[in-house]
Amino acid sequence: MEQDQPVSIPAAVAKLPGPWEPQDLVTVNDAIVRVSRLEGEYEWHQHRDDELFLCWDGTFRVEIDGRDPIQLSPGDLLVVPAGARHRVVAPSMAHTVLVERPETKARGD
Repeated sequence: MEQDQPVSIPAAVAKLPGPWEPQDLVTVNDAIVRVSRLEGEYEWHQHRDDELFLCWDGTFRVEIDGRDPIQLSPGDLLVVPAGARHRVVAPSMAHTVLVERPETKARGD
């Protein structure tokens, strides 16, 4: 990852190997920016840190335990608070940009 060169998110999205396999784009301070294809239902999990979702294309919802589901459309941004049990559901293919700590595991802590 070269930090001083522009990164094409559309090109990164086109190279994704499959759903639920995030790819790192850049690091910034103590965080990493990732892109991921979403398709179907992901498993319930939680993280020790906040997790930021930016809907890049398509639509998907984030289900957070104890709350109503939150629908995201292109350009929508959501932060799932640290410790919140959650999952992502994408009825059809969608893509998200994630901002999280480099050590954050996709399937939770």
